[in-house]
Amino acid sequence: MGKAVIDLSGKVAIVTGGTRGIGAEMVRTLALQGADIALNYRKSVDEAAALVAELQGMGRKAIAVQADVSSLADAEKMVAKVVEELGGVHILVCNAGMNWDGVIWKMTEEQFDRVIGVDLKGTWNYLRACAPYFKEQKYGRFISVTSINGIRGKFGQTNYSAAKAGAIGLTKAAAKELGKYGVTCNSVAPGFILTEMGESMPAEFKQAAVDESAVKRAGVPDDIAWTVAFLASELGRHITGEVIKVDGGQYI
Repeated sequence: MGKAVIDLSGKVAIVTGGTRGIGAEMVRTLALQGADIALNYRKSVDEAAALVAELQGMGRKAIAVQADVSSLADAEKMVAKVVEELGGVHILVCNAGMNWDGVIWKMTEEQFDRVIGVDLKGTWNYLRACAPYFKEQKYGRFISVTSINGIRGKFGQTNYSAAKAGAIGLTKAAAKELGKYGVTCNSVAPGFILTEMGESMPAEFKQAAVDESAVKRAGVPDDIAWTVAFLASELGRHITGEVIKVDGGQYI
């Protein structure tokens, strides 16, 4: 019986949406376990540079690449750059996401398309770009960060709920396609997590989410980060095609 240790030494992880909130905490946690890191940014160049410097200060190799996740061309260029500069890609965490809420009778086509483009197509773009490397090396860990609202739906979020539900379906299908090549594919579905976005919500919305949970507290980014680190490691090697809710029992 082996010792239960998360060891990502020698692995290279790409994390989309990794400059702040849940993404930044995942980046720090993966680096803490030994992984070298690549993250993307669109406009937050200063935040990305500061996080890269922090990771390098931990003794890790790290790069930040300007890339729009909704563009397959950007995804392919970023993955190629990561392989060239960091020596490969072993872990992909698709965390980039956005919401743009509105009830169905008021939502615009732009609102729907933009959220689908980032949250669903962005996930497909990066897995499409990484899959050939995973397949060739017969190893890979893919984790999509979705939401409990992709499982249950949420009022005012037909676009977001559809995108996250689609990302869950994508993850399950990819698990079937890539499993024989040593690649696991799983989804982590957070409930309400206290991030900058969460903190900016009206107090009554935050309280409603806490009241909805079984443990009666909000989650923090660390709760998601360690679940992702587990799935990225050898400890999670026999788990694939799964959706792991990290929501304190908010949706049971």
